[in-house]
Amino acid sequence: MGAKKWDFLRELGHVETIFDCKFKPDDPNVLATASFDGTIKVWDINTLTAVYTSPGNEGVIFALSWAPGDLNCIAGATSRNGAFIWDIQKGKIIQRFNEHGKNGIFYIAWSHKDSKRIATCSGDGFCIIRTVDGKLLHKYKHPAAVFGCDWSQNNKDMIATGCEDKNIRVFYVATSSNQPLKVFSGHTARVFHVKWSPLREGILCSGSDDGSVRIWDYTQDACVSTLNGHTAPVRGLMWNTEIPYLLISGSWDYTIKVWDTRGGVCLDTVYDHGADVYGLTCHPSRPFTMASCSRDSTVRLWSLIPLITPLQINILADRSWDEVIGNTDNAIRQDCPPLLCGKVSRDIKQEVEKLTCNPRAKKLRLFSECLSPPGGSDNLWNLVSVIKGQDDSLLPQNYCKGMMHLKHLIKFRTSEAQELTTIKMSKFGGGVGAPTKEKKLKEAAEIHLRLGQIQRYCELMVELGEWDKALSVAPGVSVKYWRKLMQRRADQLIQEDKDDVIPYCIATGDVKKLVNFFVSRGQLKEALLVAQAACEGNMQNAHVSTPKGASNSDDIHKEDFNELLHKVINELAEWYFQDGQAVLAACCHLAVDDIELAMAYLIRGNELELAVSVGTVLGEPAAPAMHYALQLLATKCMMIPMCFPSVVYRNLAADLLLMTPGSEVHLVKLCAFYPGCIEEINDLHKKCNLPPAEECTQLAETARADGNVFETIKYYLLSQEPEKALPIGIDFVKGCISNSNWTLDTVYPVLDLMSYIRTEKLLLHTCTEARNELLILCGYIGALLAIRRQYQSIVPSLYEYTSQLLKRRVVSVPLKIEHLSEELDAWRACTQSTKQSSEDSPYTPPSDSQRTVYETLLKRLKEEPLKGITGLDYVTGSNLPSHSDIHISCLTGLKIQGPVYFLEDGKSTISLNDALMWAKVNPFSPLGTGIRLNPF
Repeated sequence: MGAKKWDFLRELGHVETIFDCKFKPDDPNVLATASFDGTIKVWDINTLTAVYTSPGNEGVIFALSWAPGDLNCIAGATSRNGAFIWDIQKGKIIQRFNEHGKNGIFYIAWSHKDSKRIATCSGDGFCIIRTVDGKLLHKYKHPAAVFGCDWSQNNKDMIATGCEDKNIRVFYVATSSNQPLKVFSGHTARVFHVKWSPLREGILCSGSDDGSVRIWDYTQDACVSTLNGHTAPVRGLMWNTEIPYLLISGSWDYTIKVWDTRGGVCLDTVYDHGADVYGLTCHPSRPFTMASCSRDSTVRLWSLIPLITPLQINILADRSWDEVIGNTDNAIRQDCPPLLCGKVSRDIKQEVEKLTCNPRAKKLRLFSECLSPPGGSDNLWNLVSVIKGQDDSLLPQNYCKGMMHLKHLIKFRTSEAQELTTIKMSKFGGGVGAPTKEKKLKEAAEIHLRLGQIQRYCELMVELGEWDKALSVAPGVSVKYWRKLMQRRADQLIQEDKDDVIPYCIATGDVKKLVNFFVSRGQLKEALLVAQAACEGNMQNAHVSTPKGASNSDDIHKEDFNELLHKVINELAEWYFQDGQAVLAACCHLAVDDIELAMAYLIRGNELELAVSVGTVLGEPAAPAMHYALQLLATKCMMIPMCFPSVVYRNLAADLLLMTPGSEVHLVKLCAFYPGCIEEINDLHKKCNLPPAEECTQLAETARADGNVFETIKYYLLSQEPEKALPIGIDFVKGCISNSNWTLDTVYPVLDLMSYIRTEKLLLHTCTEARNELLILCGYIGALLAIRRQYQSIVPSLYEYTSQLLKRRVVSVPLKIEHLSEELDAWRACTQSTKQSSEDSPYTPPSDSQRTVYETLLKRLKEEPLKGITGLDYVTGSNLPSHSDIHISCLTGLKIQGPVYFLEDGKSTISLNDALMWAKVNPFSPLGTGIRLNPF
């Protein structure tokens, strides 16, 4: 699972155990948390900020439950004050339930099938059902404390409970009986939580202090599966709302486990939390984004998408609905690939099938919004719609809260300023905690100022009594207006010595200084607003031109402002990107119609599926980057270890490559690498329009006789004797790099093609020397590619890798360790920045010989053909704190921050960012085994 975590040890954050978390039923961007600190907090998961906090002073809050639909209330279960209902908008508790007396309430569940019912479980041994207004409906007596309960999602009158007596009970609320319909026994310690499957009627899971999770079938009166693996009590439980066999559990052993309940297999274990894991939740409309909470006082967001890779690629490859959506009975078959079975996927299908115009674009967008985690994907699709010419009236309400297209920025912010200004017409404010009239007027004034509307700013400042600020910019309107203000100010002079740089800059039209001022303070969005206002002509120019040159002068200023605007956009995008928010970085570039750079940022953030979806809709401008993303996705399909060789992945990879023009070489790589039997290989050759393997040997011999090295290697790789390609290709590369004027583009295509030889052939004892030479050459050429792509973090590692192989293996290649050291030193000397120097390592300029070596290197490299693809990769979560299970990178020897990638020995690790960059320039593992990397 990919992880994205935000740490609440900040302003407004919980500082104690978080016992529960739940998404708002009608909004997947809103999450509520319940804590030991006695409060419930409501979070906007896109901005990672707490937007509401309950009144508090409740003792411990063990659990929470949202009211169904859009009622905007939360029910809470406390340790000493019973249960309560908190009305979020009113900001107060509107109902209390005290039927359990002073006993702690461990769980609360608001029925989502019947919004009038609320259930609570307590240490007093009762599960109580009452109406929202407090009318008692049922009081189910248990022999010991009751810790959990859950309403069935398929039968509104059925509720299950978990008890300290190790049993699970099922009650039927529609009858007057207080006796359970069923009692399930099997756990050897107390049962804590129970959860009904949302997709399989009658299926129930339970988590216990015995460390196991059990699956029960109500119709069979039996435990149908026991999931063992946790080493401590199980707390969090969550069924996936689209994949019927997917279950997640959280434990006091600090781990979260993902289970395939069909065979009781643990698919993944994550160790990121630093303490007991209590709550797990996901929203049905975003079923593969999960939130977890813990005693470590953090909530973390997780992407479950890696578990359904083929399904997502089926959507991109435009496969039939049958390969995307299925029924539960088929989906739970052991041999069935993942299929979506929930309401959200069925709704998407229904909506797409209604369309007559461009249903593929709509299908890609709807599935992208469903499958993508929060963090800008909605924003990205809104910008795509704007670029494709969608009517502004169809933009969603929250569009203006994200990164807007710059043609809307001024209009929306002006509207916001006007809305804030209207507060002065209102007699009353907005209630307790609402911004004051003065605060809103100040906000309005600041927006008008940044829009260049100086007179409105002055008038609002006068109304607020801030005369000096008004007078300081009044000459920007006119001297006459300034004099009038002076007269009005005569009897109210206030001494003020403080200068305000912003109004002065606006009044004098010194846009550049103001933008630089904002940038220096890190206020990049403010800088962007000012730059765009200047581009739209809302700012006075600092220099007044003569009438004859007026037009020319305006053009020059407009060019300056545009350049300034793009500089700010680039800085803002890079800030988002280095913060691990590649989607928002892409949004910045789409806001100024720079589709190529937007696509490049998505690829560098490894958002490959999103890049293909967006690129498909945007069309021609996005095509080159989209084709590259498709190639990387095909590589991912080719090398998924647990399922390859498999017809599913083989055909998916071929379909993706067939979507790109001129893909013959990539199809050759797929066929060359595929390790199936001869019949499967020839089937794949046929699908890819390539000759059968038996014919390829003869074609290779013919190409060799003609002196065509590339074609010779190609056909040998496709034949039944692919190892014959190695000596021919390696001799060609060695011959090239023996000459002084060789270039990267001459040797890389041949090396890249050879690297797709089937792994079992490459690892043959008879290929040892050729394998070692191939690994060394790929390492060296990879280092040069890394320099060209500006992958600074892995350049030294690639040179070191190549040097170590040269030292330890018997080879005959025209490379010397001294030569590699010389190149690396020259690269370091010529690319180091004076900013990077310190007292310990002061800046020293490169020597003449180092400059010469580096210049020779650059001549070999040429430019990267794809725009914007250069620079370090940063995936989501790159800046997260280190994991509770600390990993050390075998490349750098440093502790890894953010996502970790395990190498083939199952022990060695590197950061996912380094793994992605390494695989893009050198396909073979840093361990020198000849195994290919697949971090995509």
